[in-house]
Amino acid sequence: MESGQLKDEIRRLAKERNALIMAHFYQRDEIQEIADVAGDSLAMAIEAAHTDRQVIVLCGVHFMAESAAILAPGKTVLLPRSDAGCPMADMVEVDALRAMKARLPGRPVVTYVNSSAAVKAESDICCTSANAVAVVNSLDAAEVILVPDRNLGRYIAANTDKKCYFWEGYCPHHDQVPEEDVLAAKQAHPDALFLAHPECRPQILAMADHVASTSGMIDYVRKSPAKKFILGTEQGILYRLRKENPDKQFIMPNSLLFCKTMKYITLEDVLACLQSMSPRVTVPPETADKARRALERMLAVPRD
Repeated sequence: MESGQLKDEIRRLAKERNALIMAHFYQRDEIQEIADVAGDSLAMAIEAAHTDRQVIVLCGVHFMAESAAILAPGKTVLLPRSDAGCPMADMVEVDALRAMKARLPGRPVVTYVNSSAAVKAESDICCTSANAVAVVNSLDAAEVILVPDRNLGRYIAANTDKKCYFWEGYCPHHDQVPEEDVLAAKQAHPDALFLAHPECRPQILAMADHVASTSGMIDYVRKSPAKKFILGTEQGILYRLRKENPDKQFIMPNSLLFCKTMKYITLEDVLACLQSMSPRVTVPPETADKARRALERMLAVPRD
């Protein structure tokens, strides 16, 4: 089936199934194109919590589909590729987190949404890169445990007076951006602004003209009079940036900012998912109830 036919059939079947198609900004261009909602993790969580559609097709990775299932109980949440996971989310396990909590009693656990439902269930509140600092500053505690991203944790620590304890997880892509590549890009494009995601290492953030989540970058570019930007985040964001800003130029510092699992889902996968109404993502009720409290506490806090 041709690409155009695939898109038409997906839209027809989504309407028939009363399905909402959501896609993360790191998804393939053609997946973002067919989505009813394209956004970051926070935007998708908010939409999942409020949609009146009975089916949610989540084009992203597994933890995102779990969050949608938790926030939209009673609805069918589909993940077109069940093997689309997140390496960072796999870096923290429940038993190890419980051991850390036992070593640091009384400190609230702030968990990045890039984590499993079981880990969220062990947490006091969740956060995304779009509201992490605001979430931590909203807590009535002098010390906090930040899970699982050490780089986001250090970014938070630099923007709060609270003492922070870090889990040693990381995004393999953002964490490996070399300083020399960013420096070379800045030297080659001296009139460009460098935007960095807080999942990058502190050395990279120190080089940035602006640090922001994916949605924050998109807002910043839209409002900025600058015409050139170097991007310190996954290259899937280029689709939205180029669509909204055809007169602006975007430069990737290297090819490392490519998340393979975020590119697993194809148009064929979305169509097959709607045809078979599978794979479905569910979360055990007890885990979902605990994780929902942490997610809903996050949703009550404004973006940074």
